[in-house]
Amino acid sequence: MKTIIKIAIAALFGFAMMTTTLSADAAKGQKLYSKYMKDVCGFSGAKFAASHTQDEWEEINTAGKFADEVKVICPGISDAYKDAWSGYLYDFSYEYASDSGNVPSC
Repeated sequence: MKTIIKIAIAALFGFAMMTTTLSADAAKGQKLYSKYMKDVCGFSGAKFAASHTQDEWEEINTAGKFADEVKVICPGISDAYKDAWSGYLYDFSYEYASDSGNVPSC
């Protein structure tokens, strides 16, 4: 009985952590854009994310070309861009894409 309770508690904890992580990615991407890219790019995160639709962002990311597309949209970031940002910025871009109806605060 103790084993079943331990497994159930571990599963609940795992689900709680997973949902927290999933909801935090777009917010972290927005923070990264605001802190490191906004001044370099010269435009808001809303304009950056709205440069493509959700389907287009998904296609770019699936093809492994997300970092390249970021550098095309914002050429000034080429030297400072870190590949570790890609996942967070993708979530941000997808969440606030031109067809999403969402508008970021940055």
